[in-house]
Amino acid sequence: MTAQEAKKEIEKLTEKINYHNDLYYQQNKSEITDFEFDQLLEKLIELEKQFPQLKGPNSPSQRVGGTITKEFATVYHKYPMLSLGNTYSQEELEDWDARVAKGLDGDAYEYFCELKFDGVSMSLTYEKGLLVRGVTRGDGVRGDDVTNNVRTIRSIPLKVKGNDAPGSFEVRGEVFLPKDVFLQLNKEREDIGEERYANARNTASGTVKMQDSTEVAKRKLDCYAYSLLGDDVADTHEESIQKLEAWGFKVSPTYRKCKNIQEVLKYINEWDTKRQELPLETDGVVIKVNSLEQQERLGFTAKSPRWAIAYKYKAQSISTRLNGVTYQVGRTGAVTPVAELEPVFLAGTTVKRASLHNANEIARLDLRVGDFVFVEKGGEIIPKVTGVDLEKRKDETHPIQYIANCPVCNTPLIRFEGEAAFYCPNITGCAPQIRGRIEHFIQRKAMDIDSLGEQTIKQLYELGLVKSPADLYSLTREDVLRLEGFKDKSAKNLLDGISTSKETPFESVLFAIGIRYVGKTVAEKLARYFKSIDKIAEASLEDLLKAPEVGEKIAQSVYQFFRNEESQLEISRLKSAGLQFESTAKEPEKLSDVLGNKSFVISGVFEHYERDQLQEIIVQNGGRVVSSVSGKLDYLLAGDNMGPSKREKAEKLGVKIISEKDFEKLLTGHTL
Repeated sequence: MTAQEAKKEIEKLTEKINYHNDLYYQQNKSEITDFEFDQLLEKLIELEKQFPQLKGPNSPSQRVGGTITKEFATVYHKYPMLSLGNTYSQEELEDWDARVAKGLDGDAYEYFCELKFDGVSMSLTYEKGLLVRGVTRGDGVRGDDVTNNVRTIRSIPLKVKGNDAPGSFEVRGEVFLPKDVFLQLNKEREDIGEERYANARNTASGTVKMQDSTEVAKRKLDCYAYSLLGDDVADTHEESIQKLEAWGFKVSPTYRKCKNIQEVLKYINEWDTKRQELPLETDGVVIKVNSLEQQERLGFTAKSPRWAIAYKYKAQSISTRLNGVTYQVGRTGAVTPVAELEPVFLAGTTVKRASLHNANEIARLDLRVGDFVFVEKGGEIIPKVTGVDLEKRKDETHPIQYIANCPVCNTPLIRFEGEAAFYCPNITGCAPQIRGRIEHFIQRKAMDIDSLGEQTIKQLYELGLVKSPADLYSLTREDVLRLEGFKDKSAKNLLDGISTSKETPFESVLFAIGIRYVGKTVAEKLARYFKSIDKIAEASLEDLLKAPEVGEKIAQSVYQFFRNEESQLEISRLKSAGLQFESTAKEPEKLSDVLGNKSFVISGVFEHYERDQLQEIIVQNGGRVVSSVSGKLDYLLAGDNMGPSKREKAEKLGVKIISEKDFEKLLTGHTL
C-alpha cells in the first residue's frame, strides 16, 4: 500500500470510527458490535504504525492512550474558572433572586437550571474544530495540561461535527467516573487485596493526572459538557447548550429553562430524589441567568459570578438500628466487617447493610450492637455508617469486639504491620478464599472461561471436585454432569471453555493465578519483562524491583508467592495442564545497529521515557540490556532517584554513567 492509499484508508476509517463513536456515546445507539468497532480501531492503529507520518493528534487511535506524561505543564486559563456561591436553603435562593432582579433594574429575565455533577471540572480548547488542549481547573486561574489523558475520554469529541463552529472556542465540562465503572473498579481493587477507593470524584481526579494515558483509557472516564465560551458564540446559555449538542458534545438531558424562581424551586424539588437514578453522583443544582448579555451586566464578585449560584442538596443521611456486625472473607483472606441494619429507605434504595471498612473504623465510631447509627450514601455510592445517635444509646450496650478468628474456618486472624485489615492465613482450607481464587482465575480479564460462574464454582467446590484452579483441568464429562442443571450440551460447553483457556496468553495467566497486589497491568509488565514464569520465580527482590510498575510491596508479595510450597505445586499442575507460561510478545523490530552491541543497565526515573520503553529502544538499535553493574558493562543509563549503590559500583569499576540526553546523542551516532 502506498502512502497515498494509506492516507485515503485512514481518512475513511477515521470517519467511520468517529461516526460510530458519536452514535454510541452521544445518542445511546449502536449499529455494530463492540468487536466490529474494535476491529476498525485495530486496523487504523496498524495503518498508523506503518505510516506514522499520517497519524494526527486527534486520530481516534488516541482514545486507547499510549502517551506518557512525566510532568503536566501549567496553563493559564483564558477565561478564569471561578467557583460558584453555594446555598442550602430556599430562603437564601430567593434572596439571591432578589439581588439578580435589582442588578437588572427590573428588566425581565429567566433562568437555566442544570444538575451539579460530582466530578472534575475541565477546560477544553478547540481550534478549527479540533481539540487542542484539555486543562484542569487548578486554582481557577491556572491548571494542568492533561490533553493526552483527555483524548482517551470517548465522550469528548476530538473533532466537532458540522461546519458552523467558530475558529476558536472553549468548552467547560465535568469529567466523572460513572457509578457502575466505579463499583467495578473497587471490585477489582478488592480482588487483588488493595484498599478500595473512597469515592468516585476523588478517583476521577486522580485518574486525569495519571502519567500513563493507556491506564487512563482503561478507567472509562466520561464527560458532560455544560458551558461554551468564545467571542459571539451565542446570545443565551440555552443557545450555547444547543450548539454543544449539535457539535457532538455529550450534554446531560436533565437541564431546564425556568421562567422564575418558583419554577427553579420546583426543578430542585423534582430532582432531589430523581437524581438517584442517574449514572453518576450529583450534589446539587446550578442556576444561571439565561441571557449572556444580562450575565455581563451582573458581573462578578472577587470570587464568583453574580449571575449564577449552586443550590447544594444536603447529604442524605438517616438513622437506623445496628442489629449486628458480620464479617466477609475475600480471596486474599482480608476480613471485612459489614453493618447489619434495620432496613431503611435511603437515596432511592432500601439499605440493609453498610460498609464498616475495618477494625479501626469500628473503634473510632465506638460502635455497639443496638445503637442507632447514621447511614449515608453521598458520593460513596456504597452505603456507609458515619456516626452514632448517642441520645438513643441504651446503658446495657457494649463496644463491639473485633473477631479474633476467621468467621468461616476459625483460624486465628493475623494483621500485617502498617495495614488496617485483618487476614485469615488459611489460604488452602478457607472456603471463601478458595472459591474466590477460582472466581478470580476464570474472570474475563484472566482466563475468560465460558459457562463457568459463581454458582457453578460453588457446586464444584461443595462436591469436592475443585479445590484450586488447577483442578478445573482435571474435570471430566461425568464430573460436570453431577452439577445441578447441567446436561450434555452445557457440560460440553463448560469443558470446551476450560480447554480453550489453555491458549490464554501468559500475561493473562499470570494475572489469573492471583498473586496479591498483582493487578492486570502489573501482570502484563512482569510477563513482558521476565518473559517466563520460571524467570519470575527465580528472581531476587532486587531483580523484581527493576521491573516496570513494581515497588517494594508488590516485589515482596511476588517473591513470597513463589517461595510458598502450595504455590509451587499449583504452578506445576497448571504447567502440566498445558497453560501458557512464556510470553509470546515479539522482540522489538530491529531499526539500526547504531548502539553496536553495547551493554546498558537502566536505573532511576526518566523525563521522557518509561524504563521498558528504553529497553525496547536499546534492543531496536542493536544494544543489549543487562540487569547488573559489572566491569564489562558499557553504560549505566542514570535517571532521577537512582539507587546510590549502582552509581557507587559503576564509579568504582570505571563504567561510563550517562544521562537521558547522552543516550539520545548515542542514538544519533555520536560518541561520548
